[in-house]
Amino acid sequence: MDDLKIEEMDLYEILEIEVSSKTADIKKAYRKKALQCHPDKNPDDPQAAKKFHQLSKILELLIDDAARAAYDKVLNGRKEAELRHKELDGKRRKLKEDLEARERLAGTGQSQQRKSEAQKLREEIERLRKEGSKQVEEEVESVLRTINEQKNKSDTQWDSANGRIKIKWTAEKKDPNNGGYTQEMLHRFLSKYGEIQGLVISPKKKGSALVEFKEQRAAEMAVDFEIGLSENPLKFEWVNGPPKSALNKPTSVLIKESDFESVTLMNLRRAEERKKLIAQMMAEDD
Repeated sequence: MDDLKIEEMDLYEILEIEVSSKTADIKKAYRKKALQCHPDKNPDDPQAAKKFHQLSKILELLIDDAARAAYDKVLNGRKEAELRHKELDGKRRKLKEDLEARERLAGTGQSQQRKSEAQKLREEIERLRKEGSKQVEEEVESVLRTINEQKNKSDTQWDSANGRIKIKWTAEKKDPNNGGYTQEMLHRFLSKYGEIQGLVISPKKKGSALVEFKEQRAAEMAVDFEIGLSENPLKFEWVNGPPKSALNKPTSVLIKESDFESVTLMNLRRAEERKKLIAQMMAEDD
C-alpha cells in the first residue's frame, strides 16, 4: 500500500460498495473487481498488475476493524472539509484558508486533528504490512484459481528453476534477527503473488535468500511490487536474468495440480528442489 495515497482515495467507491458494507460484501466486491483487473484479462494494460496488487491492499485494510476505523475517520474528515469548502463564498473561503494556514503554523486546530488521524491510519497500514492477513491470502488465491479455471492451458510451461530470484536486504553479519526477516515473514510477503515452489534463507550469509515461484506472472509481480519492511526494504535480482515474457500470451498465476504427474511425485520434486536451492546458496556463500 506504499504507493497508494490512501488519505486521498475513496476505497468504497473503488470497490463500488457502501460505507456500511459488511465484510462479506467487501470480499464479494473485491473478487468481482480483481477478476476484472487481473493481468491475464487485460494483456494490453501495462498497469493491470499494479491495479490487481492494489486491490488486495485495499481489501486488507477494509476487512481489518482497526485499520478501517482509522481510514473512515480520515475519509469522513476529508469529505466534511470538502463540503464546508464548497458552501463558502469566495471571501469567506479566503478567510478560512488563511485561518487553516495559521493553525498549521501553530500546530493546532482541525488541521492538526486531521494530521493526527492521518498518522494513525499510516500506523495501521504499517501494522497490516508486518502482520499480514490470512483472509486476504485466501481471497487472492480464490481469485487466482478462478482465473486459472477460465483460461485454456498455456502451450508453454514456466521453468521455475530458470526463473530463480535472489532476495537481498540489509543485515549485519552478527545480527541474530537477520535484519528483521524470517522464513515465515518472507513467505507471507511473497505468497500473495502466487504459489512458491521453494524459498531458502542463506544459512551463512545474512540478508540473503533465494525464491522460486511456480508461475512466471507471480515471479514478475513480486519483483515489480514487493517492498517488504519499510524500514529495511527488499531488493530482488533475477539469477539468470529476467524471463522472456510472451507479449500476447500472459501466463496464469497458478497451475492446477493435475498438471503434475501426481501429488506424491510433486511433493518429492519440491523436496529435491529445496535441497538444490540450499546447495546453490551455500556454494554462492563460499
